[in-house]
Amino acid sequence: MQRFLAGMLAVACLGSLPVQADETSTDKARDALAKKADDADTEKALEEVFQAAEKSYTLLKKGERTLTFAADYSLVRDTLIETVRQNGNVYSVVGRSEAQHTFTNSFTFDYGVWDNLTFSVRLPLVAKYDTGRDLNRYSIGDVSTSARWQPWEAVRGKPVYTLYGTLSLPTGDSPYDINPDNDLSTGSGFYSLGFGLNASYIIDPVVLFGSAGYTYNMKISDVDQVRSGRLLNDVDPGDTLSFSAGFAYSLSYDVSLSASYQMSHSLKTKYTFADGSVEGAEATSAIMNFALGVRTDPDTIVNVNAGFGMTEDSPDVLLGISMPIDIKGLKSE
Repeated sequence: MQRFLAGMLAVACLGSLPVQADETSTDKARDALAKKADDADTEKALEEVFQAAEKSYTLLKKGERTLTFAADYSLVRDTLIETVRQNGNVYSVVGRSEAQHTFTNSFTFDYGVWDNLTFSVRLPLVAKYDTGRDLNRYSIGDVSTSARWQPWEAVRGKPVYTLYGTLSLPTGDSPYDINPDNDLSTGSGFYSLGFGLNASYIIDPVVLFGSAGYTYNMKISDVDQVRSGRLLNDVDPGDTLSFSAGFAYSLSYDVSLSASYQMSHSLKTKYTFADGSVEGAEATSAIMNFALGVRTDPDTIVNVNAGFGMTEDSPDVLLGISMPIDIKGLKSE
């Protein structure tokens, strides 16, 4: 299932260690909470509250097609410490306040292959602003595809389990193809392959939900990027573990509320330079998310989301809205 969250921050430092040695781990932890079509979140839980009638499977029926638009915003504020070193001596230490704003407009297409198998494609369009360094960037983000499979029929009074797999493509502007001091990235720069399990349980009028997942981030070779005066050749991103849990509550036939806790932990990233290698730090990102679902007509549910970060590696502010797009001929009769 997909999330409403998006947020990345480039952490710059100058010194004997490579610039942004810990940046990738932090960004991976934040990006793991970015909106995807694979893990449990408030949006799908609100849909389950609205559609809690008896049915064999909770995914799209065979041949059904949906297109969803989502607009998301995240703010990350930080104070960066820049040091200038030479021959082991520190010549200056400067603290600089930085704020990065990320706006993401995304379109997600879902197709019911079978009643218990749904295929999805997500296309994000990203606008990023760094007010501290007066930088901006408009570009496509990382396109992702996913499949959700429900192995057992939904039975009233029992949990519903869904397995998912997702593939993220490095279609956005890679942080390893730009000058990190003068430009912003809109993608991770590497392929990611994830899989996991979603679970939900209806206790009318409440839906309890959760998910656990693992993402394998593939190695990047032949980077050939100079960072802090050293030639960076290869980057081996650490893998990512994710977890989420929450509940949705139906206030009426037309209104539901939801709250969730979402967390990701990224393992160490290894940077291989021409003259040696360095390991980055592990990073943990966690957020609290609240959402309101409103049924505007029998076939349309609009979701509004707000959240906040709970660790230093998390976005500070998160806002989002999503709604289905009704294009003539898209939905099957």
